[in-house]
Amino acid sequence: METVWACPAQLNRSLDDDLIEYAVEAQDGNVGVVVRISQVPGFDHLVVDTGVWKFGRSVVVPAGTVTAVDDPARVVRVGCTREQIKEAPRFERDQDTGDLFYLRKLGTYYESLETAPE
Repeated sequence: METVWACPAQLNRSLDDDLIEYAVEAQDGNVGVVVRISQVPGFDHLVVDTGVWKFGRSVVVPAGTVTAVDDPARVVRVGCTREQIKEAPRFERDQDTGDLFYLRKLGTYYESLETAPE
């Protein structure tokens, strides 16, 4: 990944509102549905409602984890597992997605996944 916060260049797109209500698929299954896209300068990310998967919890997924967008199927694919997303620093539903302390902590977590041994 170029950076955990930037949509990979090979996708030839940026995150924008046309991804709202797209399903999010991890390497091992469904994560939830995109409910918000935040483009805090330098911290592009998706807010995903996981529904009953994790007790109605929302999660933040950095743009750099996106591996593909299938517009006809309305699916965003990410390059991590459901468990890795569950283990990410917790996001509270009414939390401001522009909370830089939280975003830096989240970025550190996802960057550690890139360098972790397989």
